[in-house]
Amino acid sequence: MNRAKPTPETVTVRIPFRLVKRGGRKEMQLPEGAPQRRRTDSTLVKALARAFRWKRMLETGAFATVAELAAHEGIAPSYMTRLLRMTLLAPEVVQTILDGRQGAEMTLARILEPFPIEWEYQTLDGAVEWYSRF
Repeated sequence: MNRAKPTPETVTVRIPFRLVKRGGRKEMQLPEGAPQRRRTDSTLVKALARAFRWKRMLETGAFATVAELAAHEGIAPSYMTRLLRMTLLAPEVVQTILDGRQGAEMTLARILEPFPIEWEYQTLDGAVEWYSRF
């Protein structure tokens, strides 16, 4: 006769992770080395889309000044100008954001900090402190 071990009523599963705030929401971060799926940061993508839309509106003459456009959009001109600076990001950085390959440290607040406008200094090859933070 074969004696089977009784099945426990509860099972404890331990999964190492930590919660981090990202773009105003909490996100689960897995330990280093664990495969992570890529996920676009909707806050960053939305900010990029708004910035390029506003740039196009200014370039086409739909609005004469940033202040006029900001009043139309119902936001502060200073915030708009900070977001408009995102149109100066290197294409490689923009693509990284759109693909969801940016690091957890690359948040909208960090992107809105001053950065070099020369594209070669925004890339990993440029080894500039600004981009290496991400």
